[in-house]
Amino acid sequence: MMRFVSFSSGSCGNCSLLTGPSSAIMIDAGVGIRRVKKELEALRLSYADISAILITHDHGDHIRSLGSFCKRVTAPVWTTPRLHEALSRHPFTRDWIGPCRQDLQAGVWNPVTEDFDVQYFVVPHDATQCVGYAIRCGGELFVLMTDMGHTTGEALSWASQASTVVIESNYDIDMLLGGSYPQELKDRISHGIGHLSNEECADAIPQFIHEGLRNLFLCHLSGENNTPELAYESARRAVARTGRDPGTINLRVLRRGETSPFFNL
Repeated sequence: MMRFVSFSSGSCGNCSLLTGPSSAIMIDAGVGIRRVKKELEALRLSYADISAILITHDHGDHIRSLGSFCKRVTAPVWTTPRLHEALSRHPFTRDWIGPCRQDLQAGVWNPVTEDFDVQYFVVPHDATQCVGYAIRCGGELFVLMTDMGHTTGEALSWASQASTVVIESNYDIDMLLGGSYPQELKDRISHGIGHLSNEECADAIPQFIHEGLRNLFLCHLSGENNTPELAYESARRAVARTGRDPGTINLRVLRRGETSPFFNL
C-alpha cells in the first residue's frame, strides 16, 4: 500500500512523504527539520524511515532545509545531474550534499528504494531546472507536477496513466492582476515560466482524467492570490465538465503550512 502526506505546500515551504510497504521517500525539503521530525513522530515514523529524498528544483521553498537533512538524516538525495550541480554550489546545500548525491537517469525507471521506482520529466519554471516525478509502487502510479509555468505533453501523458496526481493550482488570475504585486512579479508568475493558475489547472484536468484516476491533489496555492475554495471549485467544475462525477475522485487541496491527512492511495 502506498500512502501520502503533505507537510506543507506553497511558497512558505514544500515537503511531502510517500510511504510503501517497507520504505519511504520524502519529496522536497523546504520545511524545518524539527517540524518534520515532529510530524513523522505523529505518524509513528522517524528519520530512519526516510530511505530517499527527491528534489524538484533549487528554489529556497523546496530546498531550504535540505542541507540539514543531509547532515542529520544522511538519506540519498535523488535528482537530475544538472540540479545536483546547482545544489553543489547553493549556500543551502553545498557543504552537505556531496555524500548524499544520487543522479537520476533520464527516460528510465530508477529504483530509489526497494518499494519505489522513479522517472522524472522536465517542466517549465524559472529555476536552474524543474522536474516533475512519476513514482511507481506496487502497481500504482503517483505523479507530481508543481511549479510549472504551463503544462507539457509529457507531464499530461504521465498524469493520464496515474491513480494519483498532484498538480499545481497556484493563483486566481483576477486576484493576481488586481493585487499588490509589482508588475514584474505578476509577469514572472503568469507568463509561462512561473506558476499554473486555477484556470490553467482546470484546463489540464480534462486532458489527463481517466477512469483509473482516484486521487487529485491541488498544490502550491498562493497565499496572496488564491484561496483553497477558489482552487477547489475550479477543479471540481473541470472534473464535472468531463462527465465524471466529482464525488468519485478524492479531490483535495494541500494547504500552505499545514499537514494534510495521511492518505491511503
